[in-house]
Amino acid sequence: MTEKSNPGSPFGEQQQHRTPGLTAPMSPTPDYGEHSYKGSGRLAGKVALITGADSGIGRAVAIAYAREGADVAISYLDEHDDAKETARWVEQAGRKALLLPGDITDRQHCKDLVTRTTEAFGRIDVLVNNAAYQMTYDSLEDISDDEWDKTYSTNVGAMFRITKAALPHMKEGGAIVNTTSINADSPSPGLIAYASTKGAIQNFTGGLAQLLAERGIRVNCVAPGPIWTPLIPSTMPPEKVKSFGSQVPMKRAGQPAELAAAYVLLASDEASYVSGATIAVTGGKPII
Repeated sequence: MTEKSNPGSPFGEQQQHRTPGLTAPMSPTPDYGEHSYKGSGRLAGKVALITGADSGIGRAVAIAYAREGADVAISYLDEHDDAKETARWVEQAGRKALLLPGDITDRQHCKDLVTRTTEAFGRIDVLVNNAAYQMTYDSLEDISDDEWDKTYSTNVGAMFRITKAALPHMKEGGAIVNTTSINADSPSPGLIAYASTKGAIQNFTGGLAQLLAERGIRVNCVAPGPIWTPLIPSTMPPEKVKSFGSQVPMKRAGQPAELAAAYVLLASDEASYVSGATIAVTGGKPII
């Protein structure tokens, strides 16, 4: 995998001046598993709706799901070129891709994502709530009320609304996978708004897993550590980007492709007795 074995800080000082960020300006380019992930039919015939699937972890998951046999609805904000590239890889795997641009902080759009997915594919078997927003601040006083509300609306509010809209279209055997973070357990002080939403996501996952157990729908989450995605150079100062990932025991950031297997497992029937769990993919740093 690209740069996977390179220890330390291989990224250099770089920054993007738009949020969300884009794949093309990144150096090195993230590894989404395009040339490495090999499927084995573990999600054959399933339909997945993935938020934030234009790039980053979402793209890696979309590619893996498609190669495992799933059709994929790709939810994203406005990164059209990145989203089209994700769709290209899904279709190259022989599966159908549906592009769904729009702002998930808009309540109606959350409902529309589900409506358009079910109109195209008839149902939803797997829902991946992955889209997220973060920004780095040195002090709490620097965070405006609007910034705080945007972070919660994107990371928590959208997850609640999309999940609520999707449930009537999910049958027994369905799976919901939420993206939390190592920050849920070990919050970075410079990411206090983002980190607190990740704690909420993990708590929501545990509660919802219990609520949906009788309906045969499983709910789990994945907790990534530092992962090299467009979110990093677009939301962190250059000096932090340069050292990104060096704080974990493996002394490097992970690549999006290194998370795909966890999302595949949790979506597959092989995880039929796994619900309410958190899988940590953190470069050796334990979570409680």
